[in-house]
Amino acid sequence: MTEPSTRGVHHVGLAVPDLDAAERFFVDALGWRVDGGVPSYPAVFVSDGAILVTLWRIADPEAAVPFDRRANVGLHHLALKVADRAALAAAYDRVRGHPGTTIEFAPGPMRKGSETHHFIGTMPGGVRLEFATA
Repeated sequence: MTEPSTRGVHHVGLAVPDLDAAERFFVDALGWRVDGGVPSYPAVFVSDGAILVTLWRIADPEAAVPFDRRANVGLHHLALKVADRAALAAAYDRVRGHPGTTIEFAPGPMRKGSETHHFIGTMPGGVRLEFATA
């Protein structure tokens, strides 16, 4: 068997229409920290200590077309791991209470009989996020 040529995810880059709103979501709702940025791009780097997400502001937010997960090629959603069901419930409360977010469905089993529980929503700007128990 051949060894994989990769070793996990280095970072994920998300294009967002409102850089400040996206940063506030990760920092205020999820408790992440800002790990730098590139004001001239503009971009902000946020991290939970295990993963780095680069938030890039798109050039013309007014002309942006929302992503359609059933019609477009690209990131369907970003799934973030939480420790357990209590952490999932806390994340759900923080996400649904944050301005500019939507909830697609509340926490529940990933599929019938699954030990993994999850929920999906959108962050400000419309990027879909899934939160799932480890």
